[in-house]
Amino acid sequence: MERDGVERLLGAAGVDSRRLRHALTLLCDGRWWSLADLVRETATSRRTVEELLRELRTEREGDRFRLPPAHWPDFQDLLALAPPPEDPVQHLVAHYEPALERLRELVAKAPRPRHALDHVPATPETVLRRALLLGARFWLPGARLLCVGDHDLTSVAVKLVHPETDVTVVDVDDRILAYIDEQRLGIHTRWADLRLGLPASARDHDLAVTDPPYTPEGVGLFVARALEGLTENGRVLLAYGASERTPALALKVQNALSALNVAFEAIYPDFNRYFGAEAIGSAADLYILRPTTKTAPAVRSRLSQLTTAIYTHGPQSVESGPAPAPGHAEPRPTPASMAESATRLSSAGEADLLVGEWPATLPQPRVKLATWLGKPYAASVERVAIAVPPGLEAALPRLLLATRAPHVEVHLAGPYDIPSALDPVYSFTESGAMLTATRRPRPEAPQAQILRRILDSGHAKLANTWREALIAVAATHDVTLTKNEARALIREAAPWAGDLTPLDAPLHRLTTLPSAIGTTLRSLPADGDSGVSNPHGGNSGP
Repeated sequence: MERDGVERLLGAAGVDSRRLRHALTLLCDGRWWSLADLVRETATSRRTVEELLRELRTEREGDRFRLPPAHWPDFQDLLALAPPPEDPVQHLVAHYEPALERLRELVAKAPRPRHALDHVPATPETVLRRALLLGARFWLPGARLLCVGDHDLTSVAVKLVHPETDVTVVDVDDRILAYIDEQRLGIHTRWADLRLGLPASARDHDLAVTDPPYTPEGVGLFVARALEGLTENGRVLLAYGASERTPALALKVQNALSALNVAFEAIYPDFNRYFGAEAIGSAADLYILRPTTKTAPAVRSRLSQLTTAIYTHGPQSVESGPAPAPGHAEPRPTPASMAESATRLSSAGEADLLVGEWPATLPQPRVKLATWLGKPYAASVERVAIAVPPGLEAALPRLLLATRAPHVEVHLAGPYDIPSALDPVYSFTESGAMLTATRRPRPEAPQAQILRRILDSGHAKLANTWREALIAVAATHDVTLTKNEARALIREAAPWAGDLTPLDAPLHRLTTLPSAIGTTLRSLPADGDSGVSNPHGGNSGP
């Protein structure tokens, strides 16, 4: 009898059987349910729901199923007569239907998830409820919110519901940053690979939200960076979930959080729901974490032990282990791979400086990738060799903009599509997985001069370099331009510039930078009444 099998499952689950009873209740409500919807609605792992379904004789309609009405009376005494407790802001959702409709559209059109970055999109209702919870628990007018990664578009939800909040997003995925900027909601976007650092412009926030990779390494890193971006009295809202079948994994993650010396102010079970992640019930809890006086040193300690393997999939998954440095032999090397390793070593041997992980046998001075991006290298060097491990390719444009060396060789795991934003600075040649970048001569045209000056100053604030270059160009045309006047022209042409550096700038900002520079040149005060004569020099390229 199918009831016997259901009772065995419920008995084995004990007090946690409410999940299964909730699923059984839904199957007896007359509606047709897909497996994915049933998993998400009950926040129960796919494996557990499948076990329940195997004990039931359901009827099917395509990929959906339900219990036949004639069987409902057999299970009435086993049902959960009340659903699980609602989250603290569910009652507010009905008052924000226009915002929810907008979010449904935006989530549907968002860039496709990247498996290697552990992207699993949250539902529109989830990101709306995150925004509502922030407003219900904290005072948001004038507050500064940092989204540490934002494939879910929580930043957009917050600006739709609380437009007076100052919101900044840091993300490694340039597609996400461009998509958020397309919405024109006044959100500040910053590129960052959190394994390599947090931009200076992403500090001193009141609140932070993050939905990181669900490994102890990923959660520990993202929360540490979120704490690094907070003021002393800030809070971190963390989405993290594990299957009800794997409490040991949840313990590992919570131990990683405890090591940061944060207080757990609240945990809202199953607050977040997802399109996918069925192994954990398409759901995750929402933690509210508060730093203590012991948090800052714990964060520094955590960040001093960085590992690049933080994901559950792809080349930087925890299971993959560290990538070998260029020149190190792979297991069972082929003659072709041995020859390529020899070529890389020979090429790197001609460099004055090595950036990244290289064999200890090479004698040159070396710099870590994070240090290279974090501050300018003090000495002038002619040739630089950079090793970019698989999974960190998004950092390549920034690694190249971090130096003024005339020759840079980049050693990659495979072919790479070079973004056009680098064309004003470098010409490129490719040989297999090695990319050689040669610095172009300084341009003559005013617009190209300003662009090149900005891109040559990767660690400096973009707007400051732009201001000084604009003043210099104006002076060559006998036009006096004050710093305040130059700042005003830049704010008008590029309100996004602010305290951004070229290394923090999303690629789409660097791509449109020449046009914005041209706007400031055309807006220069005139030596007569009609503006500076031919400020572009007829050429906007290098």
